[in-house]
Amino acid sequence: MSVPTETTTELPAELNSARVDVAPPPPAGDEVDRLTQEAVHKTPLKIGALSQGKAKWYLTRFRSMLPLIEEYEKKYKNRPDHDLRRQSLSLRYRAKAGEKLANLLPQAFGLVRESARRTLGMRHFDVQVLGGMALFHGCVAEMDTGEGKTLTATSPMYLHALKGKGCQLATVNDYLAARDAELMRPLYELLGMTVGVIQTDMSRPQRREAYACDIIYGTAKEFGFDFLRDRLVIRKMKQEKLDFLDGVGNAKKSEGGERPVQREPYYGLVDEADSILIDEARTPLIISAIGSEGEESIKATYNWAAEVVHQFEEDEHYDYDHEKKKIELTATGRQLVRAIPQPQEMDGVGLIDAYDYIEQAIKVSRDFLIDQHYVVLDDEIVIVDESTGRLAEGRKWRDGIHQSIEAKEGIEITVDTGQAARITVQDLFLRYKVLAGMTGTAMTSAHEFRKIYKSTVIRIPTNRPAQRKILADRVFATDEEKWSAIVEEIVEIHRVGRPILVGTRTIEKSELLSNLLNARGIEHQVLNAHHVASEAEIVADAGQRGKVTVATNMAGRGTDIKLEDGIAELGGLHVICTEIHDSARIDRQLVGRCGRQGDPGSTVTYLSLDDEILRTSYGPAAAKKMADKLRRGPVKHRASLFRKAQKKVERRHLRDRMVLLHHEKQRKKMQHELGQDPYLDTPN
Repeated sequence: MSVPTETTTELPAELNSARVDVAPPPPAGDEVDRLTQEAVHKTPLKIGALSQGKAKWYLTRFRSMLPLIEEYEKKYKNRPDHDLRRQSLSLRYRAKAGEKLANLLPQAFGLVRESARRTLGMRHFDVQVLGGMALFHGCVAEMDTGEGKTLTATSPMYLHALKGKGCQLATVNDYLAARDAELMRPLYELLGMTVGVIQTDMSRPQRREAYACDIIYGTAKEFGFDFLRDRLVIRKMKQEKLDFLDGVGNAKKSEGGERPVQREPYYGLVDEADSILIDEARTPLIISAIGSEGEESIKATYNWAAEVVHQFEEDEHYDYDHEKKKIELTATGRQLVRAIPQPQEMDGVGLIDAYDYIEQAIKVSRDFLIDQHYVVLDDEIVIVDESTGRLAEGRKWRDGIHQSIEAKEGIEITVDTGQAARITVQDLFLRYKVLAGMTGTAMTSAHEFRKIYKSTVIRIPTNRPAQRKILADRVFATDEEKWSAIVEEIVEIHRVGRPILVGTRTIEKSELLSNLLNARGIEHQVLNAHHVASEAEIVADAGQRGKVTVATNMAGRGTDIKLEDGIAELGGLHVICTEIHDSARIDRQLVGRCGRQGDPGSTVTYLSLDDEILRTSYGPAAAKKMADKLRRGPVKHRASLFRKAQKKVERRHLRDRMVLLHHEKQRKKMQHELGQDPYLDTPN
């Protein structure tokens, strides 16, 4: 869904520095191999935007450093723990004294590798060390599922943390942030590093303490909201200072004093980088201000529009732009709006505003579907993130769309509030001096990472050769034929005992397939936004003999499906994609569930001429006309049609994100020239 959303939070009543680690002088270091050290010296701190050919050249250079890192690891192997900490303090001293971090890389990575072996019982594979070097230099590392991204992140985080400026790792939710921090904490603490975690329910003092640590885990949302709260605090501090200088005696500090909680952004590492930096790039983080006036009138107008929307017909009463998904009333439609009786509460609503409310209601009635774009949970509208299949709690559609959906579903309308502060996810991460990312699917968006974030995507090889079989796409004339064929394939493979993971695009489709499997007597489990509580248990069982799992995109990210003993001999996990998405990256995430760490596996994609990707790309009318024409002949060789449609949609979304970046730059430039704060003085 192309309509922008926003994530909002309330501004707390309490708005509340960093400690500096001092180390002794470093001990005498060891002599290092001249050629390898030369490679270290010639590699810049931040590689920047490179062509893929140049990126491969850097990967070769990284490989040349592996022997030196291993030499340092061997030297530390038999030393006591306190000696490792002494070496770490030495590196910290040298980093703060101004020595280039790239010069310290071999020694630092060797320390982290040995610390991981002692504290976690895990040793970084060579490919994880390569990934760490790419992340250190501000690249986006593409690493397959199961290759150990959590451990890979420790080396670059440690090395950058030596500067004492704080390093932040952004994950997709609070649970993963807390889990990864606790899992890696022993490794960091052995080397004298402090670890902090930012959680949604933390107070300002707790956040300040966490941000004062060397390594900070959290979510993009929390990092963004803390930045905005700090901007509000700084403005208030400046105003209080002016009030004091002007002799205004009633300006008082809040209890304990109001101070920012964050330090200046230095090194940021983003997990699932494509999801956060690209799919959510346009999502604004907003701190709400005082509610607007005339709530009863606004609520009455939304409800009125939802009640009468069924009277409006396409072409007669409104025109619909299928590419931009935009509604515009015709002259006949505007006449109908004027003719429909309005409740007394709408007396203060102007005619132009009434047109807007009707257009929003029409858009919601045709473009926003329950169990596809949103669910109703505890009398609230909760957005379903199509790229992850998960509930995007706290996020709302903008421009009155969310309120129109609430009216459509007959639940309490949450009236739009003003905004005290605002920043987009894209703008938030562009503030870091060095920004890196890791994900399983980045190569298809390499151009966008270079263009917007000046980051190079480097493909990290797998630790073991991949054995995944990608079978040819299967194309059908209608949805009915496609679903029938999918069920038959599930029945056939289920007989062999291989586990099967079936990916669906929406909650509705997952329930549809579940009903079809029940009709055939196939025992299965369903994973979608309605079954979040059972996610861990469902995923744990998905690799067991004979298990059939039907899932939305929830199974595509952050999920490591491990095979039961004996399953590899049967062929491993079989993944069925029932429909392609607007982005090929989402499809690749699902495919990546099979064939992890050299395991065997297979995947196949099913397509039909009724698929949504064709309607999204070409528009409903053109897609129907094309499908009717193609059904007159064989369709099994028409897979390229769907891939072309997908690329067209991807280009459209890329264009939207580039337009956003341009507008944000122009807006910030204009506000700076006017002496305004671009994060606090943004118009609603």
